[in-house]
Amino acid sequence: MKNLLIVLLFAVLATAQPYKTRNVVIVTADGLRWQDLFAGIDAGLMKEKRAGMESDSAKAVREKFWRATPEARREALAPFFWKELAPKGVVLGNVSKGSSVKVTNSFRVSYPGYSEILTGRAQDDTIKGNTPIQNPTPTILEFAKEKLKLKRTDLALIGTWDTFRVIGEHTPGSVMINAGMQKLDLPDASPRLRELETAQFDVVPSWDSERYDYFTFEIGLAYVRQYQPRLLHIAFGETDDWAHARRYDNVLLSIAYFDRSLKRLWATLQSMPQYRDKTTLIVTSDHGRGATIEDFNGHGSKIEGANQIWMAFMGPDTPAKGEASGGDEVFQRDIAPTALTLLGIDPARYDGVLGHPIRAVLR
Repeated sequence: MKNLLIVLLFAVLATAQPYKTRNVVIVTADGLRWQDLFAGIDAGLMKEKRAGMESDSAKAVREKFWRATPEARREALAPFFWKELAPKGVVLGNVSKGSSVKVTNSFRVSYPGYSEILTGRAQDDTIKGNTPIQNPTPTILEFAKEKLKLKRTDLALIGTWDTFRVIGEHTPGSVMINAGMQKLDLPDASPRLRELETAQFDVVPSWDSERYDYFTFEIGLAYVRQYQPRLLHIAFGETDDWAHARRYDNVLLSIAYFDRSLKRLWATLQSMPQYRDKTTLIVTSDHGRGATIEDFNGHGSKIEGANQIWMAFMGPDTPAKGEASGGDEVFQRDIAPTALTLLGIDPARYDGVLGHPIRAVLR
């Protein structure tokens, strides 16, 4: 009964006061720990040989990001996030301040997490791990396409990991997906997109199923400039890859690159009439990971804290409240109905959705 009342309340509010948001851009950093985001470089990992922090280059990374306080360390690591995004929006998930954001799937790995973001539900009965099966549920990309009567290129998912090709849609070919080492299915792609398409194959990747985040982001940025999608997901992956490799120095450098990319993306969006003051940016992660030298590199159902994530919102319909302290517990599945609400789509019409619009991020 309570859940029904919440849905009805948001339907009434949306009708009474339409949102200004016309576009939603979701950006994810795979496995980026809340500990690193909210406190910067980890004092317990920064000198550990088992975290790859013994080399001269790692020492230089430590010197670059170390500061006396957690607030100063996080600003050194992610200056755009903390100096520009957070003051203008809402940031949830700092457990040390009583703000909790959790995944609801049981597996705490990437496919279940991304699917939960894009469908508003855990699907433990069918998505049991990272096996690349076609998503059993139409995603919000497909749902928004139907409800807003959009064309294929108006909705896009551009990711580092090739499994996004099945995560992002239930019906193959419904939306524009480019993930991993993949050619662009865009006959009219711009010269910049063609240049990036070719260049990604000229660089030997470090991982079998992924390309470098640089190509993912640059393709995403060029896609925005040419096609101006209404709903876009750009998915970074190296924050997870380097953690699995126990290279904490490269995790930190990947976070810093992620932050610089967010800055460039937001500046581009604000420079275009299609997006300026009409776009909500949602930034989050697919899962958490361990907090100690023993398990910071891992995640999954057996890793304590791997269900704890974070999320941030900035846009014309989000109050400028900054970092949350306390408040209601929020779940990963709540992102999908929040995005739909901002686009003017009643999430109650999205069959089977279990999440609810996040009150804290909506005016």
